[in-house]
Amino acid sequence: MIYKFRQYIPVIHPSAFVHPQATVTGNVIIGKDVYIGPGAAIRGDWGKIVIEDGCNVQENCTIHMFPGITVTLKQNAHIGHGAIIHGATIGENCLIGMNAVIMDNVVLGNECIVGALTFIKADTIFEARSLIVGNPAKKIKEVSDEMIQWKTEGTALYQALPEQMRLYWEPCNPLTEMPGELDINDIEQAYKTWNETKPRK
Repeated sequence: MIYKFRQYIPVIHPSAFVHPQATVTGNVIIGKDVYIGPGAAIRGDWGKIVIEDGCNVQENCTIHMFPGITVTLKQNAHIGHGAIIHGATIGENCLIGMNAVIMDNVVLGNECIVGALTFIKADTIFEARSLIVGNPAKKIKEVSDEMIQWKTEGTALYQALPEQMRLYWEPCNPLTEMPGELDINDIEQAYKTWNETKPRK
């Protein structure tokens, strides 16, 4: 659902995928290979929203601002399910965990990781590669090269998803029974969760 607001019409690169159950309004720019999931609300009515190349904004996220503010998701930012970004700047290759809340005038340096359910209060600035958790949020350590590699590989799955959605996604009627044994999905083999990447003790 794409809506004009006043003179502003969203600008969406043809390689991006915006789910039809997402809502994009007004002064919004969406770059290359961006994935916007169902239920996302990206509302550029009072200010501007820039979502740079390679970002993903997952299901039920909200992006908005106070009047006159620009929200920027820099290249390869990864916004987890249900997160809220309100008037903030998210640095390149950052990961925002599920249901995190990032408030007004927050600036995250590049390659920060924000834990799920974290609350970052207004006017807070975190330097690059901060691992941020809690309510209120605090930096607990530096993000390691290993963590960034894991994050980057996860984001790459979302960067491939727009094209996969165009190829394979279509409305259908549900089956009434299981069709038999299903093959293991190739994606399950291509990417491991953080716990799976760590050696067992």
